[in-house]
Amino acid sequence: MLIDDVTIRVAAGNGGDGSVAFNKNLMELGPTGASGGNGGSVFCEGVADLGALARWRNSKEAIAESGEPGGMQYRDGRDGKDLTFPVPVGTVVHNLDTKEDIEIASIGQRVLLARGGKGGRGNFHFRSSINTSPKRAESGTPGQSWSIRLELKLTADIGLIGMPNAGKSSLLNELTRAQQKVANYPFTTLEPSLGVYYELVLADIPGLIEGAASGKGLGIKFLRHVERTRTLFHLVSCESDDPIRDWTIIRNELGAYSPAMIQKDEKVLLTKTDLSTAASVARILERFREAGVDALPLSIHDSESMAKLEQLLRSLIAAKSAAA
Repeated sequence: MLIDDVTIRVAAGNGGDGSVAFNKNLMELGPTGASGGNGGSVFCEGVADLGALARWRNSKEAIAESGEPGGMQYRDGRDGKDLTFPVPVGTVVHNLDTKEDIEIASIGQRVLLARGGKGGRGNFHFRSSINTSPKRAESGTPGQSWSIRLELKLTADIGLIGMPNAGKSSLLNELTRAQQKVANYPFTTLEPSLGVYYELVLADIPGLIEGAASGKGLGIKFLRHVERTRTLFHLVSCESDDPIRDWTIIRNELGAYSPAMIQKDEKVLLTKTDLSTAASVARILERFREAGVDALPLSIHDSESMAKLEQLLRSLIAAKSAAA
């Protein structure tokens, strides 16, 4: 199960207290209380693994180590170890307390979430010509603690969208080495899946239905992933009793979630044409043309239609290379 939205508490370590101590060596005088160690900080780091947030399914706290208190004879306390945990690239880190948002955009990007407390100074640091035996030391400062929401938004060149059972998983499997579950019933895909076609990253977005933007069906759980895709392949099945209605419903849901979504480059693919007659396919394509859409008929079992799709994909690869 893909975990793509979690809220956790991150807590940096506290700084260690400084100590009050005096020299115990014979014939030596003066303060020797050392400083406490600094508390460890909490970081997150971008990785390619989409399942990196699964670690928070049962655990909801990330706590770094506190600094050790200062010792005698100038022995400073050890610093607490930093805590760094992985998050998938495309994760937006929301600090629910400060209202700051940070996006993890690349592999290896490291972001400070909570800063560790500073260790307090021991009495050795307070000596002076008029106070050769200070008896005070500083307490360590507390580390930062925040409530953090980690929201994954997939980044892909092409998002496969459409009603449940429109053939998205089958197409992803055909074009890439993905091994998505395929069956003749709705919602066989319950989480997004990625595949790579040469330089293009394809994301299979689980089936949307009418009312998804308001939480119906799989709800807005996966609509957020459509936001990051550059081009939408909108799959509409020939088996539907009204393909134009299906296309319109999904378009309306995208617009209801975010008006910017319907401004994306969209290619409509009329799928499963091998399960319909040539006359029926022609009528559906004509209805799409009347709606101002030039739909591409497609069957993964028809090499000619797949060749046309791959030609389209090559043009998108060329456009991506030119924009790089």
